[in-house]
Amino acid sequence: QVQVVESGGGLVQPGGSLRLSCATSGSRFSVNAMGWYRQDPGNQRDSVATITSGGYVNYADSVKGRFTVSRDNAGNTVYLQMNSLKPEDTAIYYCFVDDGTALDRRVYWGQGTQVTDSS
Repeated sequence: QVQVVESGGGLVQPGGSLRLSCATSGSRFSVNAMGWYRQDPGNQRDSVATITSGGYVNYADSVKGRFTVSRDNAGNTVYLQMNSLKPEDTAIYYCFVDDGTALDRRVYWGQGTQVTDSS
């Protein structure tokens, strides 16, 4: 079981920056990827940024050039640096850990952290 805890959300003005953190702990078999999704009311949860075990990163088109996903050397914490924030970035941001093999693959989620445009 993997525990996932996000932090760093809050109110931000358009054009501002926030850095989200995601601390993970617990027993992991083989982490394939970690990253972030977001969801605003009435919409589905969408992928924002992913970093694989090999260091490959992928971003949603809407955040490319503004957001950066990274992780610590131990692979226990993943970050999302968000710059040039826009009102449409307002959402609950969820961290995920994709762990396991093709035969036993599990995705763990945090409880989410709210990012809100203050305008």
